Amino acid sequence: MLRFAQSPTKDMSIGDLRVAIFNHIVSKQLNEKLLIRIEDTDKEKTIEGKDKELLELLNLFSIGYEGIFHQSDNLKYHQKLTMQLMGQKNAFACFCSDAKIEELKEEAKKKNKPYEYDGFCQTLSDETVLNVNSPFIVRIKKPEVEIVFNDLLKGKLTYTPSSVDSFPILRQDKMPTHNYAHAVDDMLFNISTIITSEDNIDDAAKQIHVRKLLNYDKEIEFTHVPSVNVDSKYSSVKQLIDEGFLPAAIANYLVLLGNETPKEIFTLEEAVEWFDIKNISKEAVNFDIEKLKEINKKHLSHIDNMRFSKILGFADDDIGKLGKLFLAETSTIKEIKEKIDLVFAPKSTCEGFEEEFVELKLAINDAPYIDSFAEFNQYLTDKTQLKEEKLLKPLTYILTGQTKEIDLSEVYPLIKNYLGEITK
Repeated sequence: MLRFAQSPTKDMSIGDLRVAIFNHIVSKQLNEKLLIRIEDTDKEKTIEGKDKELLELLNLFSIGYEGIFHQSDNLKYHQKLTMQLMGQKNAFACFCSDAKIEELKEEAKKKNKPYEYDGFCQTLSDETVLNVNSPFIVRIKKPEVEIVFNDLLKGKLTYTPSSVDSFPILRQDKMPTHNYAHAVDDMLFNISTIITSEDNIDDAAKQIHVRKLLNYDKEIEFTHVPSVNVDSKYSSVKQLIDEGFLPAAIANYLVLLGNETPKEIFTLEEAVEWFDIKNISKEAVNFDIEKLKEINKKHLSHIDNMRFSKILGFADDDIGKLGKLFLAETSTIKEIKEKIDLVFAPKSTCEGFEEEFVELKLAINDAPYIDSFAEFNQYLTDKTQLKEEKLLKPLTYILTGQTKEIDLSEVYPLIKNYLGEITK
């Protein structure tokens, strides 16, 4: 089984989504289940509704999963196994204040050394612990030997006992810490493959240490995916969706990014057939919004016209075709919607062609149904006696809401059934 873990304390980022997509693809390739894990043990920082938003986004990207699990649901197991570790002297109560820990960190900083807990509370007798009324956290015992594991992209990784340290596993509110909760939950759910962000690579050693002390020796295959360097304007997945990027295009780009693929434009279903996670870049990759726009434009051009029109708020093949016509100068749904909105927006005058605008509008409202633009153009010429720029400029504005030149012979057949609404 695989798992994708996400915290409800923040928006889903592009890097998070890339990891989710890789989990989805690999779970399909291995024919194993994928579990969605909500990291909700820090109640103070949890943002209400973020878990539902996450699931909506996963569904939007067609990321299939077997089940959804909130870490807080396992609290009784986290606490029970903590008592087991304490009973075996593999974990201990720590009464050190935040000020004391900060003092240790400052001392380490001055000596240009990494912070390491000094082990003071581990030496306290059971009697002393029993008589202390102060609030406490629980720390795990520091490992006695190096923690060694293999990462699919990074190779063999070795962590010294000092680098793992006696880290906290329960907070003062008796809720589990990030690493402890994941270590226990991966054990309870028999997770076999972990694909996660490179930011979490040091956490793997700590989680392995927890499971070893709990006598769980199953080897888990790790892949720590390098990060995505992205401008904060484009880092939120929801933001990209709101800007009019198709989920299929975003997924396409994130699989393509830092990877060798047999073709540039593809679906996730196609990627399952050939994707090899060992081939992705071992270094951080740079997010290019212009490349995403290019890919988004290609995906939009391949959409069925009726489906495209429904995305734009209509149910008409012609509006879908009109949307694709506007792709020559746009690349997102939002931009195309803005173009469509201009077509149907009320228009009171055309600067520089005020009289011609009034004449043309009256002529169009009096016109019979005309199928071709050539006949329509001739009808307006005969009716108004307007020619060339005096005809074309205000007519372009009336039909498209734009003053820039556009081929009306391509636009007119797609909007002729809406002329009454357009010229109202």
